[in-house]
Amino acid sequence: MDYAQIAALLGKENEGLLTHTCNTVTKDKLHLPSPGFVDEIFAASNRTNQTLRNLHALFSTGRLGGTGYLSILPVDQGIEHSAGASFASNPMYFDPGNIVKLAIEGGCNAVASSFGVLAMVSRKYAHKIPFVVKINHNELLTYPNKADQIMYGRVKDAWNMGAAAVGATIYFGSEESDRQITEVANAFEEAHSLGMATILWCYLRNNAFKKDGVDYHVSADLTGQANHLGVTIQADIIKQKLPENNGGYKALNTGSSSYGKLDERIYTQLTTNNPIDLCRYQVLNCYMGRAGLINSGGASEGDKDLMEAVRTAVINKRAGGMGLISGRKSFQKPMKDGVALLNAIQDVYLEKQITIA
Repeated sequence: MDYAQIAALLGKENEGLLTHTCNTVTKDKLHLPSPGFVDEIFAASNRTNQTLRNLHALFSTGRLGGTGYLSILPVDQGIEHSAGASFASNPMYFDPGNIVKLAIEGGCNAVASSFGVLAMVSRKYAHKIPFVVKINHNELLTYPNKADQIMYGRVKDAWNMGAAAVGATIYFGSEESDRQITEVANAFEEAHSLGMATILWCYLRNNAFKKDGVDYHVSADLTGQANHLGVTIQADIIKQKLPENNGGYKALNTGSSSYGKLDERIYTQLTTNNPIDLCRYQVLNCYMGRAGLINSGGASEGDKDLMEAVRTAVINKRAGGMGLISGRKSFQKPMKDGVALLNAIQDVYLEKQITIA
């Protein structure tokens, strides 16, 4: 997919995304993805030589290998959303082997999944594509359902199966977030000591974040702060949902309620209503791009999937992000169509005419 095809797919509604210039925090102040990103950024950090090697493996694999950008296939929805709901449209993905095959055929940098999925095929595939073992999950079998990330195994198990990285989720804002922060911080310390990279799903979870019909779980200011907490516990890469609105702090600081701290310049100088500027604020909170921001692809919506995936990739790239981690839009389709969607995402990052805003 070339520049003209990408522009046509986005349509008139989104054509401004390709020409927007970000005047909040300009691109020259960011640490941008590049072929030498590991040497330029992580080699100056406290990461061990083995961690640098595994980070290099992540950045050297697949169609985006050597660009500084990442395309990762995440398939942990069998736990997070229940296996039946996730795989009923395409039962072949109950088989862990097909999950890894999709990542390889789709030209991804890595495949992210659970201990069980990756362990089942580790001897066949761990040397062919980097594994990201997701070490905690929220399961939906407890009644009534609850939102809590719990550990499903040990970091050493991920290391034993040859994983290049571990991934984890923290529900910032939830009642259990203190415990999750402590657990994941300890797990990431161990992962780095063993030479693995770390990826954090920085999600928000609190019913109070929905107010007056607006869902501030996807606000730029709140997700940005979640990112900042994520890099504080030394996540090498941050996974975050693309921001859809802003003003979460302001909405929650009304009347008698007091939530967090804010500075009006977040909204007047550091962001605008443009999707690229909102995403750039997420990048700023990742140490100005020293820790890469990868946005999630979101749920599958059928005919809209290709356009939405490409749109998200354009916003992420032009904001200064590091790539996309897209699962349901790809594996809830026949493998041929899933590969095509993953390749379309990658084409955005390979297209030189799509520049940093």
